[in-house]
Amino acid sequence: MKKILTHWTIAFVTLFVLTFIGFKDPQVKEILRLKGFDLLLQSEERQVSKDIGIITIDEKAIEKYGQWPWPRAVLADIVLKARLDGAQVIVLPILFSEPDRMGYDEDLADVLPYHIVIAQIGTNQINKNSVPRGVAKINDPLPFLFEWGGMLGPIEKFHNASGVGVSNTVPEVDGVVRRIPLLMKIGEDIYPAMAIEVIRVAVGAPSYQVKSGDAGIVAMRVPGFETIKTDANARIWLRWNKDYETISAADMDFTAFGGRTVIIGMSAEGLGGIIATPVGERYAYELTASTLETVLDGKNITRVDISFISELAVSFLLGVIIIVLTRFAPYWVIGLKLVSWYAIAVWLSHYFFHKQFMLVDVSWIIIVITIVGFHSVFNRFILEFKLKQQIRKQFEKYLDPRQVAILVKNPEKLKLGGDRKEMSFLFMDIVGFTPISEYYKNKDDPEGLVAVINDYLNRMSQIVLKNGGTIDKYMGDCIMAFWNAPLDCSNHAEMAVKTGIECAEETEKLKKEFREKGLPDINIGSGVNTGTCIVGNMGSENRLDYSVVGDAVNLAARLEAATRNYRDENGKVTPLIYSSYTKEQLKDIKSIELDKIKVKGKDELVTIYKPVTNLMEGYDFTSKKKVKTNSKKDNKK
Repeated sequence: MKKILTHWTIAFVTLFVLTFIGFKDPQVKEILRLKGFDLLLQSEERQVSKDIGIITIDEKAIEKYGQWPWPRAVLADIVLKARLDGAQVIVLPILFSEPDRMGYDEDLADVLPYHIVIAQIGTNQINKNSVPRGVAKINDPLPFLFEWGGMLGPIEKFHNASGVGVSNTVPEVDGVVRRIPLLMKIGEDIYPAMAIEVIRVAVGAPSYQVKSGDAGIVAMRVPGFETIKTDANARIWLRWNKDYETISAADMDFTAFGGRTVIIGMSAEGLGGIIATPVGERYAYELTASTLETVLDGKNITRVDISFISELAVSFLLGVIIIVLTRFAPYWVIGLKLVSWYAIAVWLSHYFFHKQFMLVDVSWIIIVITIVGFHSVFNRFILEFKLKQQIRKQFEKYLDPRQVAILVKNPEKLKLGGDRKEMSFLFMDIVGFTPISEYYKNKDDPEGLVAVINDYLNRMSQIVLKNGGTIDKYMGDCIMAFWNAPLDCSNHAEMAVKTGIECAEETEKLKKEFREKGLPDINIGSGVNTGTCIVGNMGSENRLDYSVVGDAVNLAARLEAATRNYRDENGKVTPLIYSSYTKEQLKDIKSIELDKIKVKGKDELVTIYKPVTNLMEGYDFTSKKKVKTNSKKDNKK
């Protein structure tokens, strides 16, 4: 029991350690969580956007207009043509922080007031030409916003653009961009992301509204547009479920993008910036498109604040269940449970994502139940292995190998603690051992005596084991055996008597061999009794023995001693007698009553019997007088 509790304690220690690690949320756990979210984001069905079109500055455009950067008059012509073809807001995610070296800034400046949004970028190197935007605040959101040391904006001539948005990304710990902050700060000034600036320009709003609480940003809003729920740092999770139609800037026919927001982005080799996303590498302009599309769809992905604690609680609870389960359930049940929990966890994560647009992290739950489950199974395997080794070591010399195999395969059949059971007991030893001993003593051959005893014990033990008995111990030339433990034996009385009969038959063979060798004659006496006793591991802390104790055991020993008191006319001792308690359970063995005797420790007389066999037909016990079996003289061999 202590060993089992120790193994349980180790499993619970593992669970508590994992829970502590989960609570600390180390980087490796965060990466695993994010990779799990990536799988959810990738599982969304992809569609072609009807709101956004992309004009690409690709290889074809470079070939037509020449080396980049182009004169800004070329960009002005492309923007103007897109406006004439019906484009709504046009996004130029390009940083115009220096004047055009060819002097065409005026051309581009002329078209910028017409629903054109250009870029600025947060940096820690310089703060120049930044374009902040007014924000109406409910409480103070500034402590929760991402901050850069400075902002590098467009040249002052381009400050007439309808909107200027920040193009910075905020990658996660693994370098992948999954969330974008819609608002950022430099000092006390707030700057909008490019996508949110596009919406402001589209609805004609002059500024933004942002609400914060004690835990961070709650939501933000562009007047005239729906409220946008963000996380505590004003970030939103991006959805990557849209593909975008593209037209090369070289074509100059953008009528297909009439009524849409148009992003002019770079995809030419060496020009287009590449970012890592949950769906793989994407051009930088797609980040703006994805952010804008996510906001326009109005279906924001959320990560509830209590999710972290809830996921830890679920993983801990399932860990406790799997520890208890591995203690009592079959291995196939444990495996089925683990697989089913994996499937349920994955299904629930997909359900919450696709139905509620909620991110639920099941990666840590799966890791915890896997580690704790396999650790618990391993502990159980070690415990069972040690138990099997203990069983094999304890019984391999006392049970038939087939019985040992059954116990090793099914240890639950063995109750190693004390157990009260009805059993049958056999005591058997050599009658007339002294002449044999004297014979070898006179020849100064102790080795020969040991060989004779071992041969006798080996033959009789094989018969006991063959008949399903358990050899309790050897006491000199005496064998003590019992039936119905550790393995159940419904006909234990029958098997015990059968063993006594077969041992008597084997003794006849031994006698013949002794005569041929010139050795003294040999006889055996066996006593069998059936009754209730205590069976189990007995002994000290250093040495245990699987044995039996009880009055029924003592009676069997006294019956074995009583065999010397019943002889035939030739003085031959009866090889087997048993009590009425045993006789009552015999079905296939006929019995003859021998006597009623008084034994030590019992007030009532005990009726004793012998089996009817060919071997014993020559004995006539009816003519003999009853002799007390508890006198020291009568118990001598």
